[in-house]
Amino acid sequence: MIDTMNDHVTPAVQDYLKAIHSLGGADQMVSPVDIKGRLKVRAPSVTGMLKRLAEAGLIRYEAGRGACLTKTGIAQARRVIRRHRLLELFLTRVLGLDWSEVDAEADALEHAISPRLEEALAKHLGEPLEDPHGHPIPSAKGNLKKRNLRPLDQFRAGQCVIIREVQDDNPARLRRWQTLGLVPGSTVRFLSHQPLDDLFKLDVGGQVIPLGSEGLAGLRGELVE
Repeated sequence: MIDTMNDHVTPAVQDYLKAIHSLGGADQMVSPVDIKGRLKVRAPSVTGMLKRLAEAGLIRYEAGRGACLTKTGIAQARRVIRRHRLLELFLTRVLGLDWSEVDAEADALEHAISPRLEEALAKHLGEPLEDPHGHPIPSAKGNLKKRNLRPLDQFRAGQCVIIREVQDDNPARLRRWQTLGLVPGSTVRFLSHQPLDDLFKLDVGGQVIPLGSEGLAGLRGELVE
C-alpha cells in the first residue's frame, strides 16, 4: 500500500504521477501505451502500478482505457514537478550547468528533496515562475498556470511567434536550439513554408534559418499580437 498521508511516496510512484501529469492526466484519461512510452517500461509493469495507484486513491483507472489523476494525485505530481523544475533552475543559475544537462540531474535529485530544502531553494531563487526551459513552476500550494500554447510547426508564413517552452529531455536538440537562438523568450518570424518539402524558413534575430517540422518538434509558443 502507498502511504500518501505521511508523504511516503516511493520514487517509482512519483515517476508515474509525474509522467501521467505531463501527458495531460490532470484533465483527461491517459492511455497505458503512452505511459509505457514515456517511462520506457514494460506493459505488465504499467498495469500493476496503475492498479496500485488506483487503490491508493491517486488515480482513476479504467482497464483498457487508461488513467487520470485524482485531486490527491495531482497534488503529489505537482510537488515532484515543482522540485524538479526548481532543481533545474538552481543547477543552471547557481551551479552554471548547461540547460541541456539539467533534466537528467534533476530527475535523480528530485526524490531526495525534503519540503524544507524545497522551500529554501525557492526562497534562494526568488520564488521563480519558470524553469530554464520555460515551463511554469507549480506554486507551493500546487497551483500551476495554464497556457494556450501551440507547437511551432503549426504556425505559418507571416506570423510572428514568441517561444515560451521547449522540450527538455533531448540534450543534443537543446544544444542545437540554443545555437540557433530558439530559446524561451525569443521572437520568431515565419517567412515561408513549403509543405511538400516540409521546410520552414524562420527569421530569428535577423538570421534566416531553414528547419523541418522535426527540427521544430518540442518548441511551443504563442502569436505576437
